[in-house]
Amino acid sequence: MKHLFLPVALLLSASAAHAQTSTTETEAVKKTVQSFFDGMRKGDSTLVRSTLAPGAVFHTLSTRNSQTKLLAENPSDFVKAVGTPHKETWDERISFDKVLIDANLASVWTPYEFYLGSTFSHCGYNSFQLVKLAGGWKIAHIIDTRRKEKCK
Repeated sequence: MKHLFLPVALLLSASAAHAQTSTTETEAVKKTVQSFFDGMRKGDSTLVRSTLAPGAVFHTLSTRNSQTKLLAENPSDFVKAVGTPHKETWDERISFDKVLIDANLASVWTPYEFYLGSTFSHCGYNSFQLVKLAGGWKIAHIIDTRRKEKCK
């Protein structure tokens, strides 16, 4: 019986350490995504840029007349637009639905509602792919859906 205690205790402590690491990594991933949207709200292109991995890719799915198209967006143009003064605050309100992590890769699923100032514009879901680089978690890919109705 004594011989079983040590392996079981080691297994339980290793499991607890893994859970702590996962929680820490999950929070770090969420912080990167939240910083991206904080930068958007503040019109802070430097903050937004700091969340992006080199070579990041942006896509959106557009549906018109029952036709869905995959549209590429230029991250540099987006960052520039964030930093260009605009009348209304760009306020994308997200919640974290799922955060999945394996080693240096994370996938994040967030429903959102987008407001220009206090006026509702559109809603949908974001899918983020993040990579853990020397500087921490960075966004490598964003793809989203956009619609005006049937939010949540």
